Amino acid sequence: MVDGERDGLRERKKRRTWHAIRDAAIRLIDERGFDAVSVDEIAAAAGVSRSTLFNYFASKEAVVLDPDPDEPEVWRALMRARPAGEPLWDALRAVQLGYLEAVGDRLPVQKRLKASSPKLAESTRELSEQFAGELLDFAVSRVPDGVEALLTYNVVRATVGTAYSTWSIDDGIDRLLEIARDCFDRAGRGFAPD
Repeated sequence: MVDGERDGLRERKKRRTWHAIRDAAIRLIDERGFDAVSVDEIAAAAGVSRSTLFNYFASKEAVVLDPDPDEPEVWRALMRARPAGEPLWDALRAVQLGYLEAVGDRLPVQKRLKASSPKLAESTRELSEQFAGELLDFAVSRVPDGVEALLTYNVVRATVGTAYSTWSIDDGIDRLLEIARDCFDRAGRGFAPD
């Protein structure tokens, strides 16, 4: 095995371990609540030692809130999947809804934790800003009119923000997607009187 293959295998193993820990934490915390789940229980459910868990995450909060290293590829794939010539509103709507669906398993736990601590909310800002920046670049690349691209982008981001802020975590991710689709439909119709 050459070094590149070994490095690739090692990186895939690290990603699998990272995801195993995250998935175990989300499942346990969703079932019992954040405070009722210990780091040791998360490690055991993921099939790793406590020290291995801390090799990947700095704290129990980080297990839930740290950015997923695979997320950028998720949103980039959603952007690449949009057909050329598709109206910008439709393309951005599809990317946003697809991304919400892809990360939906952890949104209830994250929203609950963010509400309990503004400091925890800060920890996910970097990835959110990266996604926002790439989404804006995507919008600008599809529409030559910079004003149209920026306006559409801002309305899309406000639409998703409205859906997220009005969504109750007790209603589940399907309800968030339903609210988001409704918000997109309303925003897409506009607010000017007929």
